[in-house]
Amino acid sequence: MKLLRYGPKGHEKPGLLDPAGQIRDLSDHVADIAGAALLPETLRKLASLDPSTLPPVVGGPRLGACVGAVGKFVCIGLNYSDHAKETGSPIPKEPILFAKWTSAIIGPNDDVEIPVGSEKTDWEVELGVVIGQGGRNIDEAQALDHVAGYCVINDVSERAWQLERGGTWDKGKGCDTFGPIGPWLVTTDEVPDPQALGLWLEVDGHRYQDGNTSTMVFGVRTLVSYCSQFMSLQPGDIISTGTPPGVGLGCKPPVFLRAGQVMRLGIDGLGEQRQTVSMAK
Repeated sequence: MKLLRYGPKGHEKPGLLDPAGQIRDLSDHVADIAGAALLPETLRKLASLDPSTLPPVVGGPRLGACVGAVGKFVCIGLNYSDHAKETGSPIPKEPILFAKWTSAIIGPNDDVEIPVGSEKTDWEVELGVVIGQGGRNIDEAQALDHVAGYCVINDVSERAWQLERGGTWDKGKGCDTFGPIGPWLVTTDEVPDPQALGLWLEVDGHRYQDGNTSTMVFGVRTLVSYCSQFMSLQPGDIISTGTPPGVGLGCKPPVFLRAGQVMRLGIDGLGEQRQTVSMAK
């Protein structure tokens, strides 16, 4: 299934994308694509529905983040060896964890704002892992049983604030609009191998990133298990799994986003995002 949320900001409704590309309303079956709706038993019930019997959504509504009421937005740093190399960093011996604040979350095609005072706002296409069945100290062999599905994430980053202002990376990662998620959550039955997905990102039509999840340092199984050692994972939590090479910071000379530019990014089978860059007021 391809689950989604549509409608005005703050008033999104649950939906799914049918095989013909038509959005269908799920409001009679779940309140939101969030929390308990992502548990295995609920996903099985939704999968049993005949999409043609669900009300079609007319027009072209705005898409919100494909997961609502996100509790934790956990990110993994330097998880592609070639990305670590382009930033001059060693390959991690253990996953690097940091957080994006949930106030950063926006829809897949909403504007991304350059924060006031920023000079080094950058892009990062990433595979997002959405937790279904929660847990702690999850065994790696069972880790994928705890995944509801996958989505596209743009881990927008302010590099000066991330790397030059002291402390943790978080201050350069969680600005408002720095977390586009979607367009849809694709359930695990449609993603047989999360370690075999091409992912890419373009700015104004120039392709900067063109990678594959097969080159992750730590795969999805490992990341779910690892994160669960340090926090309880709960339905609707998101793990953003790192980015391949081609970020603006790694260009020579570095290239950063400017107002008016357009980012396009996508992952095989998970859809595409498109964001216009603007200046925050």
